[in-house]
Amino acid sequence: MLKKSRNMKKELVHKMNIAVFGSTGFVGNYLIECLVKENYKVRTLIRKQSISKLNDYDDVETIEGHINDNSTVGKTIDESEVIIYNIGIIREFKRKNITYENLHYQAFKNVIDIAKKKSIKKIILMSANGSKNNGTAYQTTKWKAEQELVNSGLEYTIFKPSLIFGKPMHESQPEFCTQLKRDMISLPLPAPLFHEGILPLNAGNFQLTPIHVKNVSEFFVKAIRKNECANQIYELGGTKSYTWREIIKLISSACNKTKLMIPAPVSVVKLIASIFEGIETFPITKDQLTMLMEGNVVNQKYFKEFDIVPIEFNKGSLNYLNR
Repeated sequence: MLKKSRNMKKELVHKMNIAVFGSTGFVGNYLIECLVKENYKVRTLIRKQSISKLNDYDDVETIEGHINDNSTVGKTIDESEVIIYNIGIIREFKRKNITYENLHYQAFKNVIDIAKKKSIKKIILMSANGSKNNGTAYQTTKWKAEQELVNSGLEYTIFKPSLIFGKPMHESQPEFCTQLKRDMISLPLPAPLFHEGILPLNAGNFQLTPIHVKNVSEFFVKAIRKNECANQIYELGGTKSYTWREIIKLISSACNKTKLMIPAPVSVVKLIASIFEGIETFPITKDQLTMLMEGNVVNQKYFKEFDIVPIEFNKGSLNYLNR
C-alpha cells in the first residue's frame, strides 16, 4: 500500500519540460538517461544523421534540425522551463563549419536570444575547466559562452568539468580513456611522458582530476531544482587528482597491459600535430597538447552539497576498457 501511494505521489508531481541541446554525444546520452529517470519531460534538437546515436525513451521528444536554424531551435525550447546547452566539440573541421566559434559561442548566443523572446528563465551550460580569455580557440570560445550567459539577465548555472570518463553508450562517441587505449596503450610503442623544454624534468607530472560521466549528469539534473545553484559556476572533478604518468598506468592496468613510458618533448609532438591535425584520423591536435600540458585540476568538491556519490577513477570503474 505504501509503495502504491509513493508511486501515485510521483505521478502527481509536475513533469518539468527541459530542452536539451547536445544529446547524442558521450555526455548527452547519459544526461538524457538521468533526466528521464528523474521524471523530466525532455525535448531535444537532433541532426537527421545523428538520430541513431540517441537511445529511445518515452518521455523524450526529438526535433529534427540544426542548431543554426532559428525555427528548429525555437520549436525545441517552446514551453520549456529550463534549457541545458551541452553542445561541444574537441576539434574543428572548418570545411564542414564545425568550429568552436560557431558551436560553443555563436549558436549558444542565439539560443540565449531566442530564450529571452520566449520568456524562458533558466539555462544550464556545459563549459570546461580551464576556459579563459586569450587561451586556445577551445578555451576562449567556452569562456565567451560563459560571459554571454552571465551577462544575459537569465538565471544560470555553469558547470566546468575536468576530464570526463566512463563507458560510451555508442561506439562512435569519443571518450578520453577509450581513445587513449586505442591510440596509445594498444600500440607497440612506448607511451609518451610529455614535458616542456629539452630536459625531461617533470615528464608526465602534470595533473588531471577525472570525473565519471554519470556524476557529471547527476550534477546537471540536480541543478534544475536546486535553488542554491542559481547564478553559480562550478568546477567539477573527481575525488582525487592524478598525474599523466599515473593515468597511463591505471588505463594500462584496466586493459591488462604493462606499458613502457618514455619522456617526450611536447614541442616536437606539437610540430607533428600541427602538420597532420587536418586529417580527421590523426589522434591529437596542437591545441589539445597545449591544454593537456596546462593540467586540469579541480580542488573544491561538491559531491556532498549535491548529495551525489562519487564514482572513483580506478581499475574497477575503467573495466569497460578490458574488451
